[in-house]
Amino acid sequence: MGGGVVTLFLCGDVMLGRGVDQILAHPGDPVLREAYVRDARAYVRLAESVHGPVPVPVDASWPWGEALRVLDEAAPDARIVNLETSVTGGGTFAPGKEIHYRMHPANLPALAVARPDVTVLANNHVLDFGRRGLLDTLDALARAGLRTAGAGRDADEAYAPVVLPLPGGRRLRVSALGARSSGIPSGWAATADRSGVAYLPRLSPGAADTVLRRPVRAGGDLTVVSVHWGSNWGYRVPREQVRFAHALIDGGADVVHGHSSHHPRPLEVYRDRLILYGCGDFVDDYEGISGYEEYRDDLRLAFLVSVEADSGRLAGLRMVPFRARRMRLEPASRQDAAWLRATLDRISGGVGVRQTAGGALVVPAPAA
Repeated sequence: MGGGVVTLFLCGDVMLGRGVDQILAHPGDPVLREAYVRDARAYVRLAESVHGPVPVPVDASWPWGEALRVLDEAAPDARIVNLETSVTGGGTFAPGKEIHYRMHPANLPALAVARPDVTVLANNHVLDFGRRGLLDTLDALARAGLRTAGAGRDADEAYAPVVLPLPGGRRLRVSALGARSSGIPSGWAATADRSGVAYLPRLSPGAADTVLRRPVRAGGDLTVVSVHWGSNWGYRVPREQVRFAHALIDGGADVVHGHSSHHPRPLEVYRDRLILYGCGDFVDDYEGISGYEEYRDDLRLAFLVSVEADSGRLAGLRMVPFRARRMRLEPASRQDAAWLRATLDRISGGVGVRQTAGGALVVPAPAA
């Protein structure tokens, strides 16, 4: 974009495994080890029971639905997604976990079709099929030309930021971290001689400082830190998350991209910079599952974050609402968008979320 503004697309969890993998062209082994579901195809039947038949096999663009059109029209300078599944046809089920996600490597076009510039892997599902599954994931993404942050063959690779060129000669640095609070086992941490994720055992200001200085960034870079943290449900943001997010901004981050919760959590503008405490789910197979209806986790948001290229200050936020139906993103109704606006406004005290005539939700740039 012109005018010295950089626009980023951010979203919450993209889970292309399990039921989604089964409706794509190359479904993998459907066997699961969940307490109540032993076959991934059961999630397809569950979605169909509430929203009607899925035209199996679907093409690679199906899970993204109308989001692809929105992205093409917005033409963001960078696209950042959190891929919450392993990409492997092998590996073994990680012990001690209730839920395991994997997608067949041949279905990777279902990620590539969204053209992510950075695929975040620092989460509690990337090693669901062990370190073999992680290495398969890294190899498959590399073969597809997709750059990753937050996991690697050793700590240096896991913590290394992805650096992208921006218009005007500037650069965007994207680092990714996974916190213990999101359910990442401590044994998944990458070390000097072991593959794994960029792991945060504690959300301490010292950890924030270490991440932002590894390696030292050049002046004029814009910096996004993507963090997988916290529980699945609820709007309350723990104090340690707020402190950690503020420490990231104080240390030089321009945007904090939080995820893990199944629904959007509060957003904050701190020192004129955006903190998203939880982006919610974006693509997955969670349809027809009862228990948390009050959070409307069928509603999803695409976050289009505009920042000033020279300062990193928030220049505006536009959120486009969708509804998941038949494992595909459809435009949310005006009523659903209004519910999201009211909810986000209520939980994000003082930010001021508005709804446009077209149905998008917006947060204006902070007053100078």
